[in-house]
Amino acid sequence: MKIVISGFYGLGNTGDEAILEAIIDNLRDGLESPDITVFSLSPEETARTHNVKSVYRAWRQDNKGKIKALKEADLLISGGGGLLQDAYPTKFLFGPLPYYLLIVMLAKMCGTKVMFFSQGIGPVTSGWGKTLMKLANMADFITVRDQYSKDLLHKLGVTKPQTVVTSDIVFAFKPKKDDSAKASLPLKGDEKLVAVSVRPWFEHVKQFEQMAQILDTLITERGVTPVFVPMEGHHDKNASEKVMSHMKHSDKTLMLSTEFTPNQYLNFIGECEVTIGMRLHALIFSTLMGVPHIGFSYDKKVESLLKRSGMWDFSADLENINVPELTANAIKLLVERDAYSQTVKGNAESMRAEAVRNIELLKQNFLS
Repeated sequence: MKIVISGFYGLGNTGDEAILEAIIDNLRDGLESPDITVFSLSPEETARTHNVKSVYRAWRQDNKGKIKALKEADLLISGGGGLLQDAYPTKFLFGPLPYYLLIVMLAKMCGTKVMFFSQGIGPVTSGWGKTLMKLANMADFITVRDQYSKDLLHKLGVTKPQTVVTSDIVFAFKPKKDDSAKASLPLKGDEKLVAVSVRPWFEHVKQFEQMAQILDTLITERGVTPVFVPMEGHHDKNASEKVMSHMKHSDKTLMLSTEFTPNQYLNFIGECEVTIGMRLHALIFSTLMGVPHIGFSYDKKVESLLKRSGMWDFSADLENINVPELTANAIKLLVERDAYSQTVKGNAESMRAEAVRNIELLKQNFLS
C-alpha cells in the first residue's frame, strides 16, 4: 500500500515528530511493507530519520513532487495533531487550514483516497475558516482524538465522512530505552526531578510568573529539582527562561537541550516524579510513562487530554490559574505519587488501545 502522510513535520516540534514516528511505526506493524512518503519541511532529515521517502511540504518548491506522490498513492493520511484550526493567522491561502485542506483537495483531484487521522480539530472561529472547513467533507474517513473534535466537526458542517473518536496516535508510540537526556544533566543521582513544559501562547505571559511561584515553593518545601523540557526549540527555551527570570531559586533549576529526539524526551519525563506543563505532548508523554501531571490548559485539546488521563482535577485553565491551589495539588501528587501513577497508567492503557485502533480502522476502510 502506498501512503502519503501530511502534517506539521520537519519543523522541529517534538509533539508532531512523535506523532509522525508513532504513525510510521504502527503502519509498519499493521500493514505489509507499506510504501510511505512524508510531506516535510526538512525532507532529507525526515527521510533519513524514518527510512521513508519525503517531499518538501511547502508550496514554494517541488509541487510536481507532491502531485506525483499523491497520484501514485493509494491513501493520503492527513494528520495527526491539531492541523485544522485558525488560532494562527488564516488568510485566503495562508495558514494551517488552507494548507492542509488544499493538500486534501489535491489528493482528491489525483484520485487518491483521504483519511483524517487521529486529528484534534479547532479552534475554528473566523468566517473564512468556517467556510474552508466545508472542504473537509471531501475526506473518505475521519478519526479524531477526542469527542470535542467530533462535535466541532459536526457543528462546522462536516458530516459526510464517517467520524470515529479514537485517541492521539502518540499513545501508540513505541518507546526505546535511551537515557541520553538525563545523562546530559549535572545530577548527583538523588534528586527529585519535576519535568516542566512551558510554551509561548500569543499575548499571554502571566503564566510564566505563576509557574515560577509554584516551582519556588516546591523547591523550598519539597526539595525538588525542576527541569525544563523545551519541546519546540528556541520557542520553548525562551519561554522557560522567562519563567526562570521570575524565580527566586532559578539556580536550583536545570534545562534540557533543544536537540533531543521525542523518544529521548519521553524517556526523561519517565524518570520524573511529576510533570507541570503546557505542551500537550509533554502531558501525553507523562501519561504514557505513568507520571502524574498538572496542566495549564490553553486549548480544549489540553483539557480533553487531562480529563482522559485523570489529572484534570489537579489542573486548570490558563485563564484561571490559582497558584496556592495548584501548588497544593503538586505537593499532593508528589506525596501520593505511586497511587496517582497507577491511575494515570490505567488511563494510558485504554487510550493506547484507542490509538492503535486508528490503524485497524484504516485497514478496514482502505484495504480491499
